[in-house]
Amino acid sequence: MRRTMTLGAQLLLLQVGIVLVTLLLAGAVAVHYQQEQIRDAYRQQALTVANSTARLPSVVDAYGTADPSETLQPLAELIREASLVTFVVITDASGIRFSHPDPDRIGERVSTDPTTTLAGEVFVGTETGTLGESLRAKVPVRDADGEVIGAVSVGILERELAAEFDREAPVLVAWLGGAALVGALGSVLVVRLLRRRIFGLEPEEIARLLETREAMLHGIREGLVAVDQKGRVVLVNDEASRLLDLPPDAVGRPAAEVLDTAMLPLVLGDRPVTDELVLSGERLLVASRTPAVVGGRRIADVLTLRDRTELFGAMRELDGQRNLTNTLRAQAHEFSNQLHVVQGLIELDRRDEAVAFIERIGGGRLLGGAPLSTVVDPGVTALLLAKAAVAREQGVRLVLGADSRLPAGLGDDVVTVVGNLVDNAVDATGQGGEVQVLVRQEDDGAVLVQVDDDGPGVAPADRARVFDVGVTTKGRPDGDHGRGIGLALVARIAARRGGTAAVTDSPTGGARVTVRLPGSRQPSPGALVAP
Repeated sequence: MRRTMTLGAQLLLLQVGIVLVTLLLAGAVAVHYQQEQIRDAYRQQALTVANSTARLPSVVDAYGTADPSETLQPLAELIREASLVTFVVITDASGIRFSHPDPDRIGERVSTDPTTTLAGEVFVGTETGTLGESLRAKVPVRDADGEVIGAVSVGILERELAAEFDREAPVLVAWLGGAALVGALGSVLVVRLLRRRIFGLEPEEIARLLETREAMLHGIREGLVAVDQKGRVVLVNDEASRLLDLPPDAVGRPAAEVLDTAMLPLVLGDRPVTDELVLSGERLLVASRTPAVVGGRRIADVLTLRDRTELFGAMRELDGQRNLTNTLRAQAHEFSNQLHVVQGLIELDRRDEAVAFIERIGGGRLLGGAPLSTVVDPGVTALLLAKAAVAREQGVRLVLGADSRLPAGLGDDVVTVVGNLVDNAVDATGQGGEVQVLVRQEDDGAVLVQVDDDGPGVAPADRARVFDVGVTTKGRPDGDHGRGIGLALVARIAARRGGTAAVTDSPTGGARVTVRLPGSRQPSPGALVAP
């Protein structure tokens, strides 16, 4: 099976290739500029020598002698040797040479066109003469009146320019080679650093890890929320988004903007959080926080959330059924004893006393007060009967208010509110107490739930905060009681429906909790429903 090239090798080749291509381009530009600089230097040198020679008084004066070449040839050779140029040629106004590196060419006409120079203009360029192709400068010679009487041509052979560049090229090549070596070493270091940062993994391995992570992260049934040290949400899985009702763009935003106020102390606080119950919206969650540590450094805090809404509701329902069973068992035992009494009175032929005994024990109802027929909703009716049986077992009398009237089909919100308020009232009243329940649909369609008890009541300073999560007026948290969830849930249901929930003094001496639920909306998914 063909083995693909590793990421490190690919990156190294790519970076070395980039370095080499860059250096080649830079080298080509450098060579071009180096050649231009050499040509400019020689061009300037030739022009300077030509100008200086044409202005020498001895050169101008030599034109008036019978044999100008006798003076100009030695002078031109001296200037040529001193300035390190290839030739210094001086001509008259007709282009006849007065000097030349080859004395045999003196007296001949120049091989290149002298017209431009003899017309009084300066020429600088490359031409091919008797000595070969050269870079030359031609300057007119003028007499005292400014008339052109001749010309000076100073040139440097092109092969000498090439030789000069060849002498400079090794230095340039050495610099480029050094840059290539440094670039290659830098590429190796970059590749090693990158490999270390990605733990030596190949792209395929990273892709598989990412796919596995995403599948596991979004497939587990627990919610995960990670918040970095700056308080920003860096990770959210699908279950956490569902449980906390988070927006799609939660990742990257500050936690204070997207998380419920009940979640912020858990994920941003310093105290340890382990299996702590928290009410988010109308869901009961179990939260735990674990620090995420990488390389010995804490980079984030991970909040794990488990939904216990359905389990909590099932446990409460089981608790209610257990209490109802115990109540029925006690009533069956009591009823058996009463049957024995009736049987004994009949056997003693004391019929009148038996009838009186039956009338005396047969008049009690589970639910006192108004007849239950005014409450048509089957869920609320069944709930009140179950709560009445449980209350009687605890020695508490449950009474239905005289103004109670409730049609059917009002949804589970009413059942949840009534169940939680009755539970709290029964717990607060204790043995021998009485709880009064009023459930009524108002003319505007709103449902009014009012529960009174004759217990110790709620202090005015605590009446607002009893609706907060974790706040309870009960002595100790045992079982499902004393956790500060029931009233908090009631308040959130009321708030969701645009209603109100308040605690005031009751005419019976205890506390009165009044909840008003406008409209007829269903609970949000996962809301706690009382048994």
